[in-house]
Amino acid sequence: MNIKAYIESGTLELYVAGALSEKESQEVYNLTVKHPELLEEALKIEATIVKLTAATAPIDSQSLFNNILSQISTNNNVRPLNQTKKHWFTYVSWAASIVFAAGLLWFANQNIQLKEQLRIADTDKELLETQIENSRNSLTEAKALISVLRDKDIITVPLDGQAISPEAYAKVYWDVKGNNIVLDVQGLPDPPKGKVYQVWSLTLNPLTPTSLGVIENFTTDENKLFTIANTNASEAFGITLEPDGGSESPTLEQLYTLGAVATTP
Repeated sequence: MNIKAYIESGTLELYVAGALSEKESQEVYNLTVKHPELLEEALKIEATIVKLTAATAPIDSQSLFNNILSQISTNNNVRPLNQTKKHWFTYVSWAASIVFAAGLLWFANQNIQLKEQLRIADTDKELLETQIENSRNSLTEAKALISVLRDKDIITVPLDGQAISPEAYAKVYWDVKGNNIVLDVQGLPDPPKGKVYQVWSLTLNPLTPTSLGVIENFTTDENKLFTIANTNASEAFGITLEPDGGSESPTLEQLYTLGAVATTP
């Protein structure tokens, strides 16, 4: 068998490109097993196709075809084109196979991008649903506050700014029957890092403070409205700035607001 003539015939290129019939492919396979030179040449052709496919840009068909022609004419591992009709058909078939393979890569990439877009859309949907739910919660809170404000048994206690922050203010809406207060702290500045506001119920004679807890999420709460349990016989309310976790007794130097419960005449 003339190995050189067989290599130059273009049959190996068609074999690698998958353009032969099943019977012809089996014949070529048997020859590559029998003749190592043919196997080596087939592997070189396959490596060249992989290189060409990786180098092409599938979304630009003209650039793709020009790139393929350039690679075929300059790559040492590819046999030069003869002027015969048979060899022209061989290389056109090979080039078409490369275009097809590159197109598959492009479609695969488009599929990946589509999946990513769908994932982003799902994320946006979840975010929108969360925002809607938060809005519903805010609306529920607003309705609850309106209900509190309209209740004739609610005691309103304004808390005025003190020496450390004269411009500060807050307001307590005390539901005595429900044993809780709604605290509006829109007039307080954001606490510095490592500090929290702590709410106190006070009796005045003797002066006895009772902690109602700290406002942990002051900065993140947009409404600045907090419902706090209060079972005390409060005569006044105060808010101090304390270290994270709160204090056992109020730091008077950090007293931001204070207000007394109005006495009934």
